[in-house]
Amino acid sequence: MLHARHDSVRPHLLEGGFGLEKESLRIDGGGFLAHTPADFADDVHIVRDFSENQVEVNTPVCPTPAEAVQSLEHYNALVQRAIAALPERELLWPFSNPPYILGEKDIPIAQYFGDDASKTEYREYLSDRYGRYKMAFSGIHINYSFGEELLRADYALACAEDPNAFDSFKAYRDQFYVRLAENCVAYSWILTAVMAASPVMDSSFVEKGRIGGDLFQGLATVRCSELGYWNFFAPILDYTDPTAYAESIQRYIDNGMIRYPSELYYPIRLKNFGPYSLEGLKEGISHIELRMVDLNPLVRAGIDERDVLFSQLFLVWAAAQPPANLSVKDQVQAVQNFKNAAHYDLKTVKIVMPDGSAYSVVKAAKKIIDSMEAFFEDFGESVASCLAFQKEKFEDPYTRYAWKIREEYGQGFVARGLQLARQRQREYVGE
Repeated sequence: MLHARHDSVRPHLLEGGFGLEKESLRIDGGGFLAHTPADFADDVHIVRDFSENQVEVNTPVCPTPAEAVQSLEHYNALVQRAIAALPERELLWPFSNPPYILGEKDIPIAQYFGDDASKTEYREYLSDRYGRYKMAFSGIHINYSFGEELLRADYALACAEDPNAFDSFKAYRDQFYVRLAENCVAYSWILTAVMAASPVMDSSFVEKGRIGGDLFQGLATVRCSELGYWNFFAPILDYTDPTAYAESIQRYIDNGMIRYPSELYYPIRLKNFGPYSLEGLKEGISHIELRMVDLNPLVRAGIDERDVLFSQLFLVWAAAQPPANLSVKDQVQAVQNFKNAAHYDLKTVKIVMPDGSAYSVVKAAKKIIDSMEAFFEDFGESVASCLAFQKEKFEDPYTRYAWKIREEYGQGFVARGLQLARQRQREYVGE
């Protein structure tokens, strides 16, 4: 566990790198999915996700939450200007839940050719296995790497305690991230709860062709709930070391339960240097990816800077906690914890903690934030304010994004969402 209180480590706790990935659907002026090919001048930071009409913006690595959000805003603006200038102007849909869907053909698979043709084949496989409707959800992934100086300082302390613990800094770093991932499995349901922002959706998502109905299913985030991005099984992963972790994913491939490593739909993912692969993970872990973040339509960027900071604070706190050492039963429960945290009324569903104690999501979240407040007590006003902002979501549910969005967009979801989409585009293009 991270030596967070040591003088050589503590000054560096909030040093790290952020990378944001934001998915958004391109739509026409009537609230239907666009059917034009994507064209963003081969900008490596603007790509496609599952469908041809799903834009994905990937920021460069940034040193602070503010700079990461600013970078996201920059690329958002490039996309908005490009689609506003089309002969038939398009908009970016600002919600995680899609607007009107006429049918599966309304969600065209992204087309790749030549050396990249396998990307289209992979999407065709996902379409057959999970259906395209599920692929129409959009979200944000937060990628975070701990600072080199921080890890070097902690490595020196770990070696002083046990000279035989690690044979290299690389071995230490890899083990650090594996242990962090296991602790995140135990506790990062709280990130689902604080950033849930998709409580309402159009009826066409659940009943083909019936557009214009407003649906609320008791969920604050549909894409993170049991209705969203999950495999047909609860993954049990081995957090002993990077090789064991990678091989535990490989077993699901060997057993035919998934076909590709990226098909493992889990809120936490360890990433290697270079293109993602299981062999790459064995060679070295570079960062951790948080995949449970909804698009937040209440802010222009799609994510609030305070939520990016909270994610960093959470990761640092989690790295300093004792190893969770999750059993198979604990990992099955962890999946249910994530799904419970996706509910709208968090007083009605439970979280089971690693020690077996059970609390409502509200009470369990307050316990974590109380611990984080004590952990970061000497880190100044911005950190204290961020933690207070998050705690209020559990003390007053009307401050939660999902509750605000249901109030404002719960009736006439797509019609009101179109008004917001136009407003956001005007803000970016200066009209």
